[in-house]
Amino acid sequence: MLLTVKHTTRYTFADKVTHGLQRLRLKPKTSHGQQVIEWHMALEGAKPQASYEDQHYNHVDLVSIEPGVPEVVVTCEGTVRTADNNGVTGGHTGLMPLWCFLRPTPLTRPGPKVRQLLAGIEADRTDVLGFLHTLSTVIGEQVEYVAGTTDSHTTAEQALVAGKGVCQDHAHIFIAAGRMLDVPMRYVGGYLRMNDRVEQDAGHGWAEAHIQGLGWVGFDISNAICPDERYVRVATGCDYAEAAPVTGIATGAGETRLDVHLSVEENRVGMQQQQSAAGGQQQTQGG
Repeated sequence: MLLTVKHTTRYTFADKVTHGLQRLRLKPKTSHGQQVIEWHMALEGAKPQASYEDQHYNHVDLVSIEPGVPEVVVTCEGTVRTADNNGVTGGHTGLMPLWCFLRPTPLTRPGPKVRQLLAGIEADRTDVLGFLHTLSTVIGEQVEYVAGTTDSHTTAEQALVAGKGVCQDHAHIFIAAGRMLDVPMRYVGGYLRMNDRVEQDAGHGWAEAHIQGLGWVGFDISNAICPDERYVRVATGCDYAEAAPVTGIATGAGETRLDVHLSVEENRVGMQQQQSAAGGQQQTQGG
């Protein structure tokens, strides 16, 4: 599937910024199951300073906020070809050893409610993949998807106690419980082509578990599915904080308002053109 993504993030400041730096994890990378055809980023009110790969092999752009600007606008647009690999993204890469994905983080530290959830699942734990599918289903049943009820600082335990949350919370609960089974787990941030709309209010998040013989396998608890060709992976981390699309500091900004506009759609015209071009090349080679 050929997907076109346009993502605009706008920060509006109440006061004049004197100094600011932001880390942007907004550019997907070509990897198992996806190929980045093109990707462009434009900045307003900020200047690029450096680009690098972090410990999770995410592409990071470091930008500085221009002093005195009333707002910063980051616009990303690109095309990615994706494939359905039944959620399997393959072997581990990056600088972080697998044991790092077993340690709890502030957002995924299990509490009594997470332990109770795990203890209540009657399934064969020796079948790790099957058990994780059951765990995903149970979390979806116990934590209702309700937008606006949590934020980026909500922990897995808090969301499970409340019984409601969003995709980030579902992923964190799944990660917290999975690590208690000694399964390496990580958070994934990216994009999802929705079946019922193009325009969206935010990106999407899900989880991946490292399973012997398969490597990393994705679980989208909110949609009760393993990621398919509608998903674009952008960044991974031990939790959302390490895969967040934008993090940073701004001195003197005062109250800051964040507005996000996102569209993800299938590029049928581009796919047809590529298929036609491929067919022409095959005919030429065959002649």
